[in-house]
Amino acid sequence: MKELAGRLTALDPDAGAAVRVIAYFDRLAEARVGVEALVRGAAVLAGVPARLVDADRRVRVRVEADGTRRDSDLTPDPEWPCAALTPGGAPALWLERAGAVPSVVDAVILERAAGAARLVLDRTRGRAPLDDPALVETVLDATAGEPARLHAARRLGLDPQAAARAVAVPSGRPRVVAAGGPVTESAGPRTGVGPAVPVLDLPRSWAAARTALRFTAEGTAQDPGPRVVYADELGGIALLAEVVVPGAEPPPDVQALEAAAADAPWLLTTLYAVVATASLRAAATEANVHHSTLQDRLTQAEHLLGWPVRTPQGRLRLHLALTTRRLTRA
Repeated sequence: MKELAGRLTALDPDAGAAVRVIAYFDRLAEARVGVEALVRGAAVLAGVPARLVDADRRVRVRVEADGTRRDSDLTPDPEWPCAALTPGGAPALWLERAGAVPSVVDAVILERAAGAARLVLDRTRGRAPLDDPALVETVLDATAGEPARLHAARRLGLDPQAAARAVAVPSGRPRVVAAGGPVTESAGPRTGVGPAVPVLDLPRSWAAARTALRFTAEGTAQDPGPRVVYADELGGIALLAEVVVPGAEPPPDVQALEAAAADAPWLLTTLYAVVATASLRAAATEANVHHSTLQDRLTQAEHLLGWPVRTPQGRLRLHLALTTRRLTRA
């Protein structure tokens, strides 16, 4: 390869340099180096800083032309020469050289470095971060060994040193999301979200997410309440889930709610507005009725339920009844 590069250099300096670049990245690939070494090689060979950004797998590496790593969150300049990690994909590797026509050597550096980086990321971080069912199941399984859970976490693209959350929905696969990442879409299904924990504690987050899911509601007139519940916001209320058995016969206060709702279709949404807001005027706004109309409704509700809902004790009783109603759901 060196002899070929030498001959090509005599004929065409760019061609000779391109062959040397190919040989260089081939040696790095054979040595199974990491992503940082590949980006460093691109920067040193090009004589300008190089950066690689794979947002899906949360990989960001930037290396100066002298080989010093110095990461940056600045948006890449669209004029920089760049390459994608996959055919047709978005740019992921840049050489920070603006204002000049990309050279043949730059193009070869980008092509070889991007290809080698893709292989490394596929090997160490997996191709489909955070959505492989078997890997997610392993990460959330408290009976799986620690090495197996760490391996699965890395394959999912999770940083073992960072925090993550488990997410539970009524039907469908469990999910794992980065602590600062989006949990669900606004129109998504009922969702229970576990606390942000180190990767090895994700089984605990998963158990808490399933508990939080029981406190969620459909957000309809027949099932008013929050569609998304965070376990770490429940506090002591989470203890209710330990004593209320799903599918069991509802306690008397829940039975009273069901009977009253059968006589007054507006009752559940009105009562939820009362317990979910700071005042009766705010509850009237939430229920989209006039304050006097709310007072009339609450008078009727108290008659149907058999207890006051405008006193502190009665409001607490109402809140517990609405919450227990969700917990008894099979």
